[in-house]
Amino acid sequence: MSDMHRKLTTIFCADVQDYSRLMGADEEGTLATLRRYRDAMARLIDARGGRVVNTWGDGLIAEFPSVVEAVRAAIDVQNELARLNVAQADGARMYFRIGINLGDVIGEGDDIYGDGVNIAARLQASAPAGGIVISNTVYDQVRNKVAVGFEFLGQLQVKNIEGGVASYAVHIGAEEDRPGPRGNRSVFGRQAAPERTAASAAGTARRRRAVFCGLGMIAAGVVAVNLLTWRGEVWAVWPVFAVALIAALLWIRTSRLDRGFAALAVAGLAVTSINLLTWHGTFWAAWPLLGLATAAGIRWVRRGQGGIGH
Repeated sequence: MSDMHRKLTTIFCADVQDYSRLMGADEEGTLATLRRYRDAMARLIDARGGRVVNTWGDGLIAEFPSVVEAVRAAIDVQNELARLNVAQADGARMYFRIGINLGDVIGEGDDIYGDGVNIAARLQASAPAGGIVISNTVYDQVRNKVAVGFEFLGQLQVKNIEGGVASYAVHIGAEEDRPGPRGNRSVFGRQAAPERTAASAAGTARRRRAVFCGLGMIAAGVVAVNLLTWRGEVWAVWPVFAVALIAALLWIRTSRLDRGFAALAVAGLAVTSINLLTWHGTFWAAWPLLGLATAAGIRWVRRGQGGIGH
């Protein structure tokens, strides 16, 4: 009698970046490192209440009853493997990519099958070396429960899933500083260069703050000029509005929020501001706002459908 059954579970899928290259350079050393790293992964997965379902080649699949614990296990794994890589020569360091999905699967014995597993594997394949990518079904469960940052990556195309799957990168503390193999381009559109360090990340944050401070000073300067050359007209409102719009667009680019929703919100605020600043007794902004709200609603529905397996 078949013991096939359906269940909702969290699928954790991992494999090694550039495994063929590592094997070509040193088969025995690579296999020894793989066994050591897998043992560490299995220990951390078990500690978070997960179960290793299967291993093959350089890959591993596990499942968790808790979505939060699955993400925490992935963070534990990447931090632990980063620590182990410190003792390795540059060319022998082994970086795993991890994908996590919450979905309905078919269980048969100790194995699991179905679109839920396929989505996790596709997310894993899109992750950078040493990185974690999750579906929006996972994101919705963990966004306020895990002390990490998230970056919306857009719709990831998956076979048999119409519209794709909304995906998010998980930014863990060590990830920004973790070197990756040379020439590897991550899903974030940046080169995973070994020279990226915490100092460079801090420098980026300082430059970002400096840009926003500079825009604030420009706006203040325009207002001061308007007041010092006062002729009964507040003409500074339009330059200040332009500076605020530039600041909002820069904020969208650097924010971890969904960029599509953020852009629609900024557009709504801009339209409303223009209507109020040119007020002639008619709130004409209601119609553009209705269009923007419709677009936001459509995006929300599509994003919700994109991460659900069938």
